[in-house]
Amino acid sequence: MNAGRKFTPKEFILWTRRTIYKVFVLAFIPTLFYYLGAEYLSLPWQPVAILGTAVAFIVGFKNNASYGRLWEARQIYGAIINDSRAFGYTLRDALQGNDTEIKTIFYRHFAWLTALRFQLREPRTWENMTQKSNVEYLSFYEIPERVTTIENDLKPLLSDDEYGYVLKKKNRATQISALQSQEIAKLYKDGKLNDFQWTFLQQSLSKFTDHQGKAERIKNFPYPRNFSSITTYLLFLFVISVPFGLLNEFAKLGEGTILECYSVWLNVPFSMILMWVFVTLDTVGESSMNPFEGSANDVPITQISRTIEIDMRDMLDEENLPPAIAPKNNIVL
Repeated sequence: MNAGRKFTPKEFILWTRRTIYKVFVLAFIPTLFYYLGAEYLSLPWQPVAILGTAVAFIVGFKNNASYGRLWEARQIYGAIINDSRAFGYTLRDALQGNDTEIKTIFYRHFAWLTALRFQLREPRTWENMTQKSNVEYLSFYEIPERVTTIENDLKPLLSDDEYGYVLKKKNRATQISALQSQEIAKLYKDGKLNDFQWTFLQQSLSKFTDHQGKAERIKNFPYPRNFSSITTYLLFLFVISVPFGLLNEFAKLGEGTILECYSVWLNVPFSMILMWVFVTLDTVGESSMNPFEGSANDVPITQISRTIEIDMRDMLDEENLPPAIAPKNNIVL
């Protein structure tokens, strides 16, 4: 997530520079041939304008759906923050005097947060982090889950037996939640929790499972390929036709003036701007479509997980709290 006031023009140009190169070529070549006498290459601008209107609607629909997925992902992690705090102080107050058990359950919750964020950062075929523009932009920041490994991050949070058990599982976050449920059930059976406390803590675990499932649904279910594909095809047709549809219009601008025969070259910058706007709007929507992939527009699940860990460690009155995750070049994940 960009934690600054805005993306700078330099960042936008770097991010879209390949698009700029392509639209320049697309605008320059037909303009050059038209200038050399191939006036038959021009298209009437009315069909191009109608196609542009349709593309604007469908790109707007895609961006709206993209923002909806991003905002839902942020709401999920916002709920995880609140439920984690409630889970923490309820457990602490219920088990007063049993510091070892409290710490074990707290650290197991940190392990759940860790396993979940690593699972959500796993790549999918429809995600965009392999695109050259996104790979280049990674020079501005780093994805924490690619700097370290889940094995290293889980090791200090679980006992040796639980650590070995969890690493053998496919869905590690789910199995950690199962261990939590088993532990809380044992505390209830031993009489360390009353009926109300046990019910509340179990409901908290159910909420965490619900939040995990919602996050996994967004992660594992892409924006429908039929909508995505039609947007791509219509955008391609529009972008290709723009410089041909504006040739005659810019050629007419210079009639009877000193710009006659030269005004057609205005087609290059204006077509470039129009094509760049549409392509970049589509790219912006695509970059927010998968809010856990590790892009600069993602939900900062690593930072949120660290915030929860700091809050809950503070409940234990620990002195050496882990540092908050600071943005790197205004990007935080």
